[in-house]
Amino acid sequence: MTTPVVALQKPKDISIEEIESELRNIWRSQDGGTTAPAATRASTFSIVVYEPEEFQQLLAALTFYKGDIDGVHGPKTREAIRQAQIAYGLRVTGRVDEKTLARLRSEYEKLPDSQKAIANPDLRGFNLSEAIASQNPCRVITLCPILGQDEGVTAQVSAYCPVQKRNASNLICCEYITLRGTKAALERVGGIVSSLLIGDLPKFIWWKATPNPEQALFRQLADTSNCLIVDSSYFSEVESELNKIQEITETGKYIADLNWHRVFPWQELTAEAFDPPERRESLAEIDQVSIDHEPGNAAQALMFLGWLASRLDWTPMRYVDEGGDYGIRKVYFESNFGNREIEAELAAIPVADVGEVIGDLVGIRLNSSNQEADCCTILCSETTGCMRMEAGGGAQSCRVEEVSAISDQRADLILGQQLQRWGEDILYQESLSMADQILRLCQ
Repeated sequence: MTTPVVALQKPKDISIEEIESELRNIWRSQDGGTTAPAATRASTFSIVVYEPEEFQQLLAALTFYKGDIDGVHGPKTREAIRQAQIAYGLRVTGRVDEKTLARLRSEYEKLPDSQKAIANPDLRGFNLSEAIASQNPCRVITLCPILGQDEGVTAQVSAYCPVQKRNASNLICCEYITLRGTKAALERVGGIVSSLLIGDLPKFIWWKATPNPEQALFRQLADTSNCLIVDSSYFSEVESELNKIQEITETGKYIADLNWHRVFPWQELTAEAFDPPERRESLAEIDQVSIDHEPGNAAQALMFLGWLASRLDWTPMRYVDEGGDYGIRKVYFESNFGNREIEAELAAIPVADVGEVIGDLVGIRLNSSNQEADCCTILCSETTGCMRMEAGGGAQSCRVEEVSAISDQRADLILGQQLQRWGEDILYQESLSMADQILRLCQ
């Protein structure tokens, strides 16, 4: 169910210099309440949304994708990806992994200039997110990189008002500014984008791409924000990108990773499994950890392991990449309780029912080499079951739980929760720091 909205004015093309002037004109045109209902300018927060969706544009130029450029990874987009993967002899997953994106870019560069134009309607910036709209922000600035020749930056402005109640006599309205241009063109107007953020209000940056501190636009926006929002499920090289996020965190910048929220149900059930006093004592006996995740992105697995190791005061010592069909990696820790070695295994397990999020957790097993310890715990996704985690014997003595994913894992809906409670998250910071230490062992 989406939030109904009314538009004070259809999106209007203007020059960048005219943005503030045009927004003032929109509000001057309101007649102070003689219309029903009256419109009031919101004053909650400002947010910049960097929305690349490069692969949709590449698929469109290569004639695989016929839909709108809207950033929605729906059935049309997934089918276009599958058709491209079939055509280019790639592993067919319906997802854009690193190899697929590299091949799409390569094939696009081979096109003559006359075929690089994209006719698909670009709806980015006007495909209003319910999560953002319902928060009544003051201003949403969407940056939409486009492919092709650098012809400067175009701007559109509008105002939308979420209708919260049928009998509402007053509409709280939000300003929308959409800027389109090549990456190079958007880099040139980074200073203008920062100046459009309302000075006295909280400022959020939702960077829907791989974070790159070396990119001037990313660096400038991150510096001006109160909170930088990312989603590590988007990261193309998750190991190096998590290291970059840790470096940014160390500067004192508040970072919110929407993928961190997807790990919550696994953390909660793990903690619950050791709530009974007799099991709580056995926590110190855990020395065998297995974490299975869907292929393509290990961020959730690494964050869960970082959380577990930081809670149990383990020190990462060695990292071994065994590879194989499951891409198995092992991390060895030293326990600060009794100087025992802990072995943690991360495995990328193909699943039949692929979800929307790349790298979702599939199963977790916690156990001990001490046969007398009551700590064997198996957690598994309700969609994939516990077969692999229960294999190998001894599962009958384990506590087995099914994990239900959060009701909707879409980034924009998780964002709605994040916008209500932004700020320093010590648990995330400590878990990320531990994941960073683990990853630096393999560099």
